[in-house]
Amino acid sequence: MAEQGEESTAAVIAAGAANLLIGVFKFVVAAITGSSAMMSEGIHSVVDTGNEALILMGIKRSGRAPDAYHPFGYGMELYFWTLIVSILIFAIGGGLSFMHGWQAMSSPDPHFLEESPLLSYVVIAVSAVLEGGSLVIGLRQYNAARGEMGAIDFLRESKDPSLYTVVLEDTAAELGLAFAFLGVFLGHALGMPELDGAASCAIGVLLMAVALILLHETKGLLVGEGLRPSEVHEIQRLVEATPGVLACGRVLTLYFGPHALLVAMDVDFDDSLGDGQEVEAVDAIEAAVHERFPQTARMFVEPTSAAQACATRKRQERFLGERGEL
Repeated sequence: MAEQGEESTAAVIAAGAANLLIGVFKFVVAAITGSSAMMSEGIHSVVDTGNEALILMGIKRSGRAPDAYHPFGYGMELYFWTLIVSILIFAIGGGLSFMHGWQAMSSPDPHFLEESPLLSYVVIAVSAVLEGGSLVIGLRQYNAARGEMGAIDFLRESKDPSLYTVVLEDTAAELGLAFAFLGVFLGHALGMPELDGAASCAIGVLLMAVALILLHETKGLLVGEGLRPSEVHEIQRLVEATPGVLACGRVLTLYFGPHALLVAMDVDFDDSLGDGQEVEAVDAIEAAVHERFPQTARMFVEPTSAAQACATRKRQERFLGERGEL
């Protein structure tokens, strides 16, 4: 868990450093050439730099130890700051870029065609290399974390938004640079500065799309997500394979952070077990579940009767079936 958290931090730091360096050059070139697309790219880089700082803060604050007022820890702070990041991308990055591009299409800068696009091409090329390096680091951490799971499926299932936020931002950065290049190149080649403004609008729409993806995923994490139904069934099988257990009823799970899973379950123990043996059975259950799901931070085992265990399990399965999750 600690290694995965360090990998997330490394990816975020790399992305933030690249964006900070790139943003300065984009604004300078935009001022010299009058390119709306380069101005939007500068806004994009500055917003991304701020986002990386917020995510780093979220990672740090989410790692604080539990206390009397937060007995399950502060893991969900990362989800909160990721939500703020998605709002900033949408409102500042996407909104300002689109507005600036629209103004450029309506009233093109007369200096755009007078200045050589060479500086823009150089900054776009250098930015593509730096952003590409950051993207490679982010993808390496992302692929290591997802294992055999598909990239899109992992995006939906991951409980660590710092991993996919960096990948989405860097992917959007590379696409944004492609839009900026097309806008500058076609604008000069065809003598139509409006195309530079159109590229700026395209960058704004791209950022809004990324923001909406982050908003959707972060909303689920903040509302509360647990293990997949297949993983819940795996826990039930592990529990029922424990000596002294007759049946495992309902299993409830909830993530309080990327590496803080709460597990609560109803278990019917054999009536012939003594108090000491039942404690040993609970210890065996906790060990088996934690070995399979090491992110488990808290576990509650509620002894119950066989009838109650079966009833609660059937209610859970019926609920999941009605939602199409079984």
